[in-house]
Parts: sequence; structure tokens; C-alpha cells
Amino acid sequence: MRGILQKLLYLIVYMDTLNSQPDSLKPELPPAILPPVTLAQATLYWLKLGCISFGGPAGQIAIMHRDLVEQKRWLSEKRFLHALNYCMVLPGPEAQQLAVYIGWLMHRTWGGIIAGTLFVLPSFFLLLLLAWIYMAYGTLPAVAAVLYGIKPAVVALVGFASYRIGSRILKNPLLWTISILAFSAIFIFHLPFPLIIFIAAVMGYLGGRYAPKQFSAGSGHHSKHAQQGTALIDDDTAIPAHAIFSWRKFAMILLIGISIWLVAMLILFMQYGWENTYTQMGWFFTKAALLTFGGAYAVLPYVYQGAVENYQWLSATQMIDGLALGETTPGPLIIVITFVGFVGGWTHPVLGADAALISALLAATIATFFTFLPSFIFIFMGAPFIETTRGNLKLTAPLTAITAAVVGVIASLALFFAYHVFWPAGFINDSTDWIAANLRTIDKFSAVLAISAAFVLIRYKVGVISVILSCGTLGLAWKLLE
Repeated sequence: MRGILQKLLYLIVYMDTLNSQPDSLKPELPPAILPPVTLAQATLYWLKLGCISFGGPAGQIAIMHRDLVEQKRWLSEKRFLHALNYCMVLPGPEAQQLAVYIGWLMHRTWGGIIAGTLFVLPSFFLLLLLAWIYMAYGTLPAVAAVLYGIKPAVVALVGFASYRIGSRILKNPLLWTISILAFSAIFIFHLPFPLIIFIAAVMGYLGGRYAPKQFSAGSGHHSKHAQQGTALIDDDTAIPAHAIFSWRKFAMILLIGISIWLVAMLILFMQYGWENTYTQMGWFFTKAALLTFGGAYAVLPYVYQGAVENYQWLSATQMIDGLALGETTPGPLIIVITFVGFVGGWTHPVLGADAALISALLAATIATFFTFLPSFIFIFMGAPFIETTRGNLKLTAPLTAITAAVVGVIASLALFFAYHVFWPAGFINDSTDWIAANLRTIDKFSAVLAISAAFVLIRYKVGVISVILSCGTLGLAWKLLE
């Protein structure tokens, strides 16, 4: 999948930014005895982080590094990277998992629950509001005009994600072949996303045995930035009692996590039955959560196949709009599943047509709960082992192959979005000159805007929020001129 190497890319991005700062801008940290951080103080910080964590995983990790390592000195550079290493090999949003890890390390289980929940909660409520405005007023001319400009930006963002990952991972013909095969499998033959990932993993496993050099990847986890002063949890700080690994604790947390999931699923099943929208959302988003290696872009094809094609909870156009709205909120981009759940609950009102809003709110809550629950379980289960062993996690050949495959999968998603944005009425198939006919019907404004957005993303590295807002404004202006 876009995988672990995408997470590595985020780490490289924020480390490069950090290392480019002149020494005069880096804080001087005099050695001192630091006072302990209370759970209340930590809670206020995690709430603040959830409200300002724009910029995707790279920006979110950079904010946490600046705050917790450089300024507050809650933990040292090595301990920060050690935690991040583990989060990068897990499915799910790595920045949110890192917050859970640090919160757990400092204040036990409740610290992790508070950190991870507050990291997501502000964006959850904001996206609920945006989803309600979209469903209730999305047909208004002004709102529709803004969304008209945002959709080409989404095409550019997804295409840029494919370019960015591909430029890092596709270093030899074998990886290029895997990427092209994955593109063909999903775009031409419409194979299920999990099957593509499984085949890529098998190819990587075999390649690692017979052509290991073709699947090698450097970790790039070393930072030239030397931390000055001491930290509350320093390099040589003893492992707290709750962070010591034991198989008994591991099994207990696994049992508790599975029990929470089972109870939630049983409640939905007993109340609504297996085929009901709510129950199917719980099952579907559980599977989606286990496939999100590398974040939202990697799992979007799977979410599209399930939510749009299979369950028909929302349309392809609504999926594009939801991704655009998700890009404008803080928190992990995978929070777009809140929008998917909301729209699915609105269009399939379990509680009745006169209770569409309540049905949508419940559906969004179910989607979000089942998506993020595994992240907490993974951290609480595995973090004690990581803290106790302090081993370095390495990329494996299967993960490299999966990452190469995801480049092709994301490229297919970009083309799919482009088709729906540039030809909203579909292709003309009954013309003798098929190419010329469809070039005449292309939405030229959307095409030019998407190309322009991709250019500024690649050439000038303009931020996502700036691109989205600018394209939305241009879309509104264009519709007013029309």
C-alpha cells in the first residue's frame, strides 16, 4: 500500500524542515530539573493540538516535535523517534497514534485515550457541521460554486500524492512493474483492493528472498538535530512500570479490545440486524481501519469500492466533495470517513425519513468509532514491547512492494476523480472521432484549475489549505462571471 514508506516520507519532510532552521532559531534548553506534567496539563495540550493540527501527518508530527521535544521537553528526540518508528509500521493514522503513544507513556492508559480522542474530536465535530451544511444547503448556487472550484483541487492533491510517493519508492524497473500491475488491476480489471495488496505482499516476499537489492529501502530516520538539555522522559530515563511488557498484559489488552468491538457490533446486530446500514458500517469501517497503512490516500480506493460501488451510501461526486472538506479540517485526513458515514446515514435514514439528521449523526459516529478503535488497541498492546526492547523497526520487502502497488492504486484514483470532474456528464461514446468529441466536451475550467493546482503543489510546495481555499474562491468567481 502507500504504506510504511509514505509514513517515512512524512518523517523525512518534517526532519528536513527542522534541519533547515538556523541554529539561532532553535531554542536553548538549559539543563534543569523539569517539573512533572499533570494529566490536566497534558489534556489541555492535546485539546489544543487537535484544534491546530492542520497540514496532514507531516505538519502534525512537526508540531508535536516542536512542542514536546524542543519547547516543553516532555520527551527526548530519541524517545520521540522511537515511538514514531512503531507508529509508522501500524495501519491507521500515524500522527494520531503517536499522540496516543506519548499520552500513554506519560499518563498510562487514560493519558493515551485522552490524547488520541482529543486529537480527533475537534475535526470530527467540524466535519459533522460541514457535512450537514453540504447535505442541507449544498445545492445553493454559492455553495455549489465553491465546491465546483474545490473538486479540481482534489484531483491535483490525489495525483500529487501518487507523484510524491512514486518519486521516493519507484527506484528500479521491478518496483515500477508492480506499480503498473496494481494500476491495471484496479483501474482496468476492477480487482478488490485487499486482493491487490495481498498479491503485492507475496511478490515482495518472494522478491526479498530472490532479489533483495531491488526491495531495499533506507530508513532515513536519523536526525542531525542534536537536542540540548534534558527532557522529562530522557534517553536514559527508566521505563515506567506500566510500560514494561508482559504477555499477560498483552493478552489482556487484546481481549479487552476485541470485547469492546464485539459488544458494539452485537448491539448494532441485535438492534438492527446484520444487513442494516449501521451494522454494515461497523463491519466495513473495521476492515478499512486494518487496511490504512500510510493514511487516508492509501485506503480511499477501498472506501470508494465499498461505500460508493457496493453499499451506495454516497455518490462518486459526494466522495470527492467529502475528501475536499476533509482536507480543510484539522486532524487526520482519514476523518473523511466521518463524512462518508454522515452522508450514508442521511441517504439511508435508519430511523426514518423524518429523522435523517439524527440517522446521519449516528452513522457518522459509528463510522468514526470503528475506524479509530484499532489504533488505540495497537498502541496499548504493542507500545510496552517497543519500550521494553527499544529495537529499531525496519522496512521489509513485502511492505516495499505494497508501497509500490499503492502508487499505482492512488494514480488510478486520481484518474477516476479526474474523469468525474472533467466530464461530469460522462464520455461521448457514439462518435466516430471519439477523442475529438470528448476533448470538446471537457470542462476546460476544471482541467486548467487542476493542472494549475498540481503545478503549484509540485513546483512551489504550496500548502494544501491554501490550494483548497484558492480553488474554491476561483470556482465561485468563475460561476459569478458565467
